[in-house]
Amino acid sequence: MQIPVTIIGAGLGGLTLARVLHLHGIPAAVYEAESSPTARAQGGMLDIHDYNGQPALEAADLMDEFRGLILEGRQALRLLDPNGTVLHEIPDDGTGGRPEVQRGELRRMLLDSLPAGTVRWGHKVAGTHALGGGRHEVAFADGSAVVTGLLVGADGAWSRVRPLLSDAVPEYVGKSVVETYLFDADTRHPAAAKAVGGGSMIVPTPGRDIFAHRERGDTLHAYVGLSEPQDWFAAIDFTDAAAATARIAREFAGWAPELTALITDSDIAPVLRPLYTLPTEHRWDRVPGVTLLGDAAHLSAPNGEGANLAMLDGAELGEALAAHPEDVEAALTAYEQALFARGAEAAALEGAGPDGTGPDDNTPEALLKMITAQASAPAS
Repeated sequence: MQIPVTIIGAGLGGLTLARVLHLHGIPAAVYEAESSPTARAQGGMLDIHDYNGQPALEAADLMDEFRGLILEGRQALRLLDPNGTVLHEIPDDGTGGRPEVQRGELRRMLLDSLPAGTVRWGHKVAGTHALGGGRHEVAFADGSAVVTGLLVGADGAWSRVRPLLSDAVPEYVGKSVVETYLFDADTRHPAAAKAVGGGSMIVPTPGRDIFAHRERGDTLHAYVGLSEPQDWFAAIDFTDAAAATARIAREFAGWAPELTALITDSDIAPVLRPLYTLPTEHRWDRVPGVTLLGDAAHLSAPNGEGANLAMLDGAELGEALAAHPEDVEAALTAYEQALFARGAEAAALEGAGPDGTGPDDNTPEALLKMITAQASAPAS
């Protein structure tokens, strides 16, 4: 295959694609808006599933390196009620199919697997347009541009490549999360650390929930969910950390103090993260020379699948291109057929939180029923 692949976005999906292409001897360049690999914190923990994320890493020939990143014990899960009572607990016995790693470490592993210079940092896309014949120009904010015969949008929710294929725009799901961190938790925040346990903790109620997990060391990372319109959050001044923290904590009045400590004792200013989704079963007609992967293609509210799907998208696109070295359009057609099917499956979880529940069934009873069903299901 002679056409170099231009990938927009150095997230997990774009990097997985670049790695698989590299293994097959297909040249690729990744353009990333961030100025360096360390320009931004890369989020918290990811559970890498044995039915999508891990097969992607196998295609990338990185499973040995991945195993070295796994944080043992982090698949433990406990379900609490707002009083702090443990309703259900699943220990990590080492047999689960969703080992946990730090997102930043996983990204670094992928970056280190690529030839030097593959990622072009500091290239924020200003716009894209078609030139005809399957060729596209990508213009960058610094005034530079690149013309490519094969363009892949791996640039997330607000993709600048997506308009070449689709008029769809992300829509707010009616829920936002407020992100907090507690460092040195076992020493400085022992009650909260005990509540979270060794892995993840979920406290679901209709309209309000807390999801927290233990990262490397004894760092607690929490997502405080509130089902409210965006105007409700706009009335809170998140530039005033103390006032924002107090306002969010008021919504959890009466909850156990070891749970509300995940809000009030945060060692960082609370970070607001509105949740968005693309239309259910988002798809497009085949356009020569361009495609999408990950959130650019099938964005949904966090449900535990996004990063895994992005990596699988990248791996399968890379393998499709390698399987059709003389026919890019055949490769893209085959890839998109599988992509759309995956998107339809993911849509079944649309609007769900990290615990897999949606706003209408976000109760301990509903979540316990789901956990029990998953535990009794055959392994993937």
